[in-house]
Amino acid sequence: MIKYDKTFKLLKDKQITTYKIRKENIIPQGVYTKMKHGGHIDTRSINKLCKVLECQPGDLMEYVPDEDIIE
Repeated sequence: MIKYDKTFKLLKDKQITTYKIRKENIIPQGVYTKMKHGGHIDTRSINKLCKVLECQPGDLMEYVPDEDIIE
């Protein structure tokens, strides 16, 4: 599973609120909601976030193995 905890920390550190995200159309509200719930987002949204937060994609997300997957 991909987790976006790093993104939310960066947004908080840079004082970018959900209001600013919506007002400046950084990413759509649906994408923000998907990130909150561990959903998949597209690379255009990742690109926009990297530009606004001045970071690399790895600074936004991390892979955490699902515990229920049997290999």
